[in-house]
Order: sequence, then structure tokens, then C-alpha cells
Amino acid sequence: MLSEPRSGRLAAWGNALLAGLVSPDDAVFAIVGEDAVHRVAGLPGEPAPVGLTLALGRLRTLGATGLRVALPAPGHPLGLSGPPEFNARALDAQEAVVCHGAAFGLVPEVDEAGPEGDVHVEVVWHCLPVREAPPADVPSLGEAERELAEALREATETLTRLDVAGSGPVAEAAVEAYRARSAPGREVLAPGYPPRAVRVLELAQRVGALVSLAAGSGHGGAVSASEMGARREALRPVERTARRAQVAAYNSVVEERERGAR
Repeated sequence: MLSEPRSGRLAAWGNALLAGLVSPDDAVFAIVGEDAVHRVAGLPGEPAPVGLTLALGRLRTLGATGLRVALPAPGHPLGLSGPPEFNARALDAQEAVVCHGAAFGLVPEVDEAGPEGDVHVEVVWHCLPVREAPPADVPSLGEAERELAEALREATETLTRLDVAGSGPVAEAAVEAYRARSAPGREVLAPGYPPRAVRVLELAQRVGALVSLAAGSGHGGAVSASEMGARREALRPVERTARRAQVAAYNSVVEERERGAR
């Protein structure tokens, strides 16, 4: 949750490209980020992996009008719609992109090589058939924002109580994340996304920082196994809510387009 998922970059900039708001070169540059290269394998009519520019163009000709994100976790198939084979692969990767308008999904396989500080990262997106059905458990932007604020408030109270005198990195991160609700949104999405989506995604990412800090041992005042267990239990619903909010933000462009077409 600390870093932006690759599926988020692919969906956000892929949506901007499909809407004609960015050039193919700009979209691919943003999607690849600090990785060395991204390819897409398994595209219909392509016997070998192809580059992102060709892949996104091919998906458009196959009927794709938008891209959605899925961020599943064990027991929580967030953003998935089947079939089981695709869901299993997405769950193993903990992320996927699902096309809207074409029955295909993309699951990343990441290969890292090289010493620390000079890691070479290559990503292959495997194109697989998906079921055309509503994605699982994805809230609206408004629902996501309300749920995230409530979960964060409860977690802040719990974590502050678990830390010594309410101090330490965990409690400080919790308070900072809670205050972020009123902070101006920074540019964290591609062109074409509504300001509310930017705000929701920024808060969800800050909550991710809280979860990552608090999940590690040795932070704050919780030193016993029972206290660390209580901390993890308090953060479990927050992490789930933050993932739901991330998916709602990334998918908001497609959802708004669907509502407008009805």
C-alpha cells in the first residue's frame, strides 16, 4: 500500500490514452515508471509478448473502452469478476487490470535481477479471458471516502491507545493520515480523473503508510506479542477499506462513464 500498484498506473494512464488525453509515448513512460520494460503476453493474434503501445492499441480494437483495477487479497476478491482461473492468478499477484468493453484481463508477473540499489525490473502482463460481470465489492467514490475516514478515525484512537503516551511513529503516522483528509490533493492520477478521485487515492495511500508502519514490530510502545496482535487486528479493517478506496479511485472514470451511458 505504500507504493502505487503497477495495475493502478496501467489503468490510470491507459484510461487517459483511451480517452485521447495523452500520447502513447507519455502513457507508456508513466506506466513503466522506474521499471526497465513492460510487455504484454497472450494477446489474441500475437504469438509473442509485445510492447505496451501495441498492446493498448490492440485492446482498443478488441473493444476495450476503459480499464479497471483489482486489488484482491485472501478472502477478499476485490475488483474481480471471474473466471476462477483469472481470479487465482490475480490473487497470487495481489493485483490485476480488467478491461471494460472487452472480456480480457491483465495480470503482472514481475522479474527482478541485480544487486540492491541497482535492481533491473521487467514486467510481463499476462492477458487472460475474464467474465463480463460487475467487479466484486467496489464502492463508489463517495462511499469509499466516508468509509476511509471512519475506519481511520477508529484506528487512530486504537493505535494511540496502544502506543506509550500516544507517541511514537505509529501514532504520529495515524494522526498525519487522519489530518490528510483536509489537505489539498496532489496529482496522483492521470489526466481525466475527477478531483475527488485524486483526494480519495491520496488519503488511501497515506493510510497505506500507516498500515505499513504499524504492521512492523518495534514501532511505538506495543512491545508484547498480545499488544502487537491487537495492533494488527485494529489495522485489518483499515487496510481492507484503504484497498477498496484505491480501487474506487482508479475505477472512477469507467464508473462515471457507465452511469452517464444509462
